[in-house]
Amino acid sequence: MRNTMPAKSPKISATNAKALHALGERIRVRRKALNLSATVAAEAAGMSRITWYRIEKGEPSVTMGAWASAAKVLGLNLGLSDNTSQSREASGAVVPVRINLADYPALRRLAWHVRDGAAELTAREVLDIFERNQRHLELGELSAEEVQLIDGLRELFGQAHSGN
Repeated sequence: MRNTMPAKSPKISATNAKALHALGERIRVRRKALNLSATVAAEAAGMSRITWYRIEKGEPSVTMGAWASAAKVLGLNLGLSDNTSQSREASGAVVPVRINLADYPALRRLAWHVRDGAAELTAREVLDIFERNQRHLELGELSAEEVQLIDGLRELFGQAHSGN
């Protein structure tokens, strides 16, 4: 078996191509409404900027998992309904793309090495800081909002919960 490039885009009908284009446009409009660059949104979704642009163009070769990640980062579900209209328990917490450490005191203490000028971090950076330094926290030291944020970040990035 020889090593080849990934398969070409599947042949789809004109109707399906229009639907994918409309979904990609909806994602682009939502990203712009949230005032996010494609680079920041792609990073938060764990994909390359090029893959993000392909989603926004509605290309059929992009994996369904990438579409799901893009939608989740923007607070949308794959039906592209706004998650804020559903209860947080039913849909999961919406995780901000940029997180202000001043809003989360225990996490701010864990991020002691972060300069004051960089008070906003990406979702991935916040989760990494928490995962590396959670042993320094007392049981119950996290506020309810911090617990909800960490649970949402773990869900977003597919990490198992550790005993907190």
